[in-house]
Amino acid sequence: MKAAVLKAFGSPLAIEEVPDPVIGTGEAIVDVAAAPVLPYTDEVLSGARRYLLPPPVIPGCGAIGRVSVVGPDATKLKVGDWVFCDPTVRSRDDAAMPDIVLQGWSARGDGGQRLQQYHRHGAFAERVRVPTENAIRIGAIAEAEAGHWCALNTLLVPYGGLLAANLRAGETLLVSGATGHFGSAAVAVGLAMGAACIVAPGRNEAALVDLVRRFGARIRPVTLTGDEATDRARMVAAAPGPIDCVLDILPPSADATVVRASVMSVRPYGQVVLMGGVGMLGGDDLALPYPWIMRNDVTMRGKWMYPPDAVGRMAGLVRAGLLRLDAYAVTAFPLDEASAAVAHAAAHGGPFRLTVLRPDGTARSPSLPA
Repeated sequence: MKAAVLKAFGSPLAIEEVPDPVIGTGEAIVDVAAAPVLPYTDEVLSGARRYLLPPPVIPGCGAIGRVSVVGPDATKLKVGDWVFCDPTVRSRDDAAMPDIVLQGWSARGDGGQRLQQYHRHGAFAERVRVPTENAIRIGAIAEAEAGHWCALNTLLVPYGGLLAANLRAGETLLVSGATGHFGSAAVAVGLAMGAACIVAPGRNEAALVDLVRRFGARIRPVTLTGDEATDRARMVAAAPGPIDCVLDILPPSADATVVRASVMSVRPYGQVVLMGGVGMLGGDDLALPYPWIMRNDVTMRGKWMYPPDAVGRMAGLVRAGLLRLDAYAVTAFPLDEASAAVAHAAAHGGPFRLTVLRPDGTARSPSLPA
């Protein structure tokens, strides 16, 4: 099969013929219809993100495709099923504390690296092998829709955080990082889950205006000034009442003061979920006052990715019309142009934009109207 191979960090992706994946028990092989190219893929492949992804490797974080082979222990998955290839692979020998690897992307800890030795190659290829439970059925779709269904890869991340926060219909949510690729997805998901209002802080005023255009008066934009006290006061004032939940999903380049201003806008007894990358690449870590957390009875938790059942639940939100995948403008590249796709994703990674690889050779696909 044809695949895009990372030979060394910082080198262009090499398009090569590689052996087809061989199935084992508890696995499926999927023909890749579309694979998302995340906006920071260039940072991963250059080594700037310091992800544990030892080359040579076929990168790629998730895919939409059709099952071509199933293992002998599959009871519902069938050849021909349309599936989301969930890159979040969990070890099976400790249900309480599974090691996790993002297939074709990153690993954490010694256990994750051991898991990665087997579940190594990602979806920048014509076919990908995944654990059976990671080939998650999404129902029938048209071939041309595969690129838009790659939006699940982005939407699922904040969905995992909002599920962890137990966000309830009618609550007020603040999304820290609302103008970014994942933050704008958090806005869409929060509204689909029934948030009455979303406070959306950011420095990109055009992106804030666009969020209001897309979603209306339920969005309360806040232009950040860079002064922590001022920004926190603006966030609190923008909300129609107490802020029930804060989701931070800012990237590693963000300043910790921005995150702290958002977090400390939450009401007493509120929920805070941290999903971003502050401190990941050095710089100041997030420092929060112990007395403030304790006396206000604030619940704080970290969350990496999403629970296994989230994919089916999110597909249900899409099928119900609560989440519109056609809000995303999709640009598709053939596999032979993988390096060009990576560059395009880096340059066009704003809200509601997707770059995808189409191993079937489909050239740049027309975008549906936003």
